[in-house]
Amino acid sequence: MKRSEINAAISEAKDMIDRYSWVLPKWGYWSKEEYNNNPNLKNYLKNHQMGWDVTDFGKGEFEKKGITLFCIRNGIQGNNDDKPYAEKLLFIREGQEIPFHSHKVKLEDIINRGGGELVIEFLEVDSNQIELSSKIDVLVDGEIVSIAPREPLILKRGQSVTVERNIYHKFYSAEGSGMVMAGEVSQVNDDNKDNYFLESVGRFTEIEEDEVAIHPLWNEI
Repeated sequence: MKRSEINAAISEAKDMIDRYSWVLPKWGYWSKEEYNNNPNLKNYLKNHQMGWDVTDFGKGEFEKKGITLFCIRNGIQGNNDDKPYAEKLLFIREGQEIPFHSHKVKLEDIINRGGGELVIEFLEVDSNQIELSSKIDVLVDGEIVSIAPREPLILKRGQSVTVERNIYHKFYSAEGSGMVMAGEVSQVNDDNKDNYFLESVGRFTEIEEDEVAIHPLWNEI
């Protein structure tokens, strides 16, 4: 991705945050220099994978497969002395898709915080990565809903779904509904070790520096 694309995605996300009266922590608005001027906080945020994240999953098609995220709080997996939870904001443009993936450690709730309709599809696979055909029970705001593999589950604003461990899921904005601001409340998140994709993807994108970053990504601070 070009840095200009990343900057545009972050700016768009910040506009949506303002529209729905959210405010990020002060460091969510910092430049690279401001992080460098606060080395203790900088190290904490990087170790906890907190801050901005924009990725095209190594596909080079951000408008089709991509997402913008901001991790607000997080612990460290395997560190029992750290906090056991995490929270993120996720920004999904209409036409973008987050590929099928699962987590072995993290249990999470995905919430439609604002914007368009959020669509999530689920599937299970066996030990040979063959898709199973049986229905999947998911918890939607406390109510069990049984859906077929790859059947779209539509979450309107305010609705949420619990994503169990080892259940593959992908999500996107419903056609014609516009960009979605979603939330994620979960156990500790680790993007380096606890993302398992059905297809071969790159979790972090290679960046072409065509302009100065307005905010560094969490793995750059």
